[in-house]
Amino acid sequence: MRERQCLVGPARKQRALPAEGGVVARKMVAGGLCFCGLLRLLCSLLIPALFLSGVLSTCLAVLLCGIRLWIQGKRKQQSPAGGDGRRPLLVAFFHPYCNAGGGGERVLWCAIRTLQKKYKNVTCVVYTGDRDATEEDIVEGAFRRFNIKLTHPVKFVFLEKRYLVEASLYPRFTLLGQSLGSVFLGWEALLKCVPDIYIDSMGYAFTLPLFKYLGGCRVGCYVHYPTISTDMLSVVRNQDTRFNNAAFITNNPFFSKLKLVYYYLFAFMYGLVGSCSDVVMVNSSWTLNHILSLWRTGACTSVVYPPCDVQTFLDIPLEEEKNSAEYSIVSVSQFRPEKDHPLQIRAFAKLLKEKRLRQQLSLKLILIGGCRNQQDEDRVNNLKCLCEELGVSNSVMFRINIPFEELKKHLAEATIGLHTMWNEHFGIGVVECMAAGTVILAHNSGGPKLDIVVPYEGRITGFLAENEDGYAETMAYIFSMSPEKRLEIRESARQSVCRFSDQHFEETFLLSVEPLFK
Repeated sequence: MRERQCLVGPARKQRALPAEGGVVARKMVAGGLCFCGLLRLLCSLLIPALFLSGVLSTCLAVLLCGIRLWIQGKRKQQSPAGGDGRRPLLVAFFHPYCNAGGGGERVLWCAIRTLQKKYKNVTCVVYTGDRDATEEDIVEGAFRRFNIKLTHPVKFVFLEKRYLVEASLYPRFTLLGQSLGSVFLGWEALLKCVPDIYIDSMGYAFTLPLFKYLGGCRVGCYVHYPTISTDMLSVVRNQDTRFNNAAFITNNPFFSKLKLVYYYLFAFMYGLVGSCSDVVMVNSSWTLNHILSLWRTGACTSVVYPPCDVQTFLDIPLEEEKNSAEYSIVSVSQFRPEKDHPLQIRAFAKLLKEKRLRQQLSLKLILIGGCRNQQDEDRVNNLKCLCEELGVSNSVMFRINIPFEELKKHLAEATIGLHTMWNEHFGIGVVECMAAGTVILAHNSGGPKLDIVVPYEGRITGFLAENEDGYAETMAYIFSMSPEKRLEIRESARQSVCRFSDQHFEETFLLSVEPLFK
């Protein structure tokens, strides 16, 4: 009996094995059927999705082609051929703030004057949002502020939606908001006037594909300052607090990483739209390095230094200083946050407070600049409050939107020209101060460091600083120099700025835009 039981057990186990193998086989078959069903489900969803996306893409392409043809028809209607059978060539500049009175505006008017002198069959158009000024006021303002007189009339296209590119409209994601807003503003411009050649002269790169692919225009751009740069990425990566990187972000690692991802995505999009340009002009070596790294447009990119009215300032007599108890420090720049006027005021206050100068020496800080809007005016009021807080109100003067002749007068009388913007793309104000005969003190970065305040024939042309203490110490050092030593620096600086003249700009600008006219 026991032997039977022993035999029965293994026999049962042997008989059980096929049953267990069948279960596994059934599971494998069921799994295969499930996979096949899932595959069929995916195919049943994917194929219609691909078909639908293909249909939508085709419809979109047809729609865009239709819009392009419609816009091309508008171009022929708006500029019929003249008596000689030739239709004038429309060259449009996208400059929503053409009446602002800054360095970018001087580039605009010099570029227009240059084209008018070179090409006879060209009509220049300016897209602007300055609806509070007439055409005559804008042209007169260009002459009054920059001493630029145009040889032919300019056509102005006044835009109603300039508010879409105002930074105040986008308290968060400002770069993205302004860029998208520029697309809508560019669409308004394109509908009102379809040019043959489109030049973005203010840094709205996201309008370039719009005019190239829908407007059928040849497109170029003059880049004063990259909308985003590798330096901006490093500021966020290193969690540095700046005017465009708030403290609540730098103090929070998660927000910093989130903003860094946002910046990288934006930089990628910025590179895509910038690469649409047929001609790219940049204003300095610093800007060139950033644009080449982001846009990859080396074949069509060139440095065109901004036109500085150096000859007008060189007309100011350069004489050895006379003994005086009063000296002035002059700053020339628009009242924008990146210009960092608070640094100038704090450094000036430190200079006076620490009594680094002779007691009998009286100093004035004169802040000269343009106000574009209410935000700039509010900024000036805040600067005046800072002067009161630091106790230097009686020694600081604000001169806003002044005539060109008054600007010359202040520069002629000044000892030091002050500039504090970090990574200034170029610095027309720096060049003007040097040409006028002031001893320049600029920020140790960007255009001033790489292109302007550099040795000329082995001689010093000015000074650079980085922070409040550095500026105060350097100003004290400049005032401690003998008048003869300061005169040597002023003379070297004057000789070095000839490469930034109007004539040099005209030559390089025409050479750069020549492919657009072929």
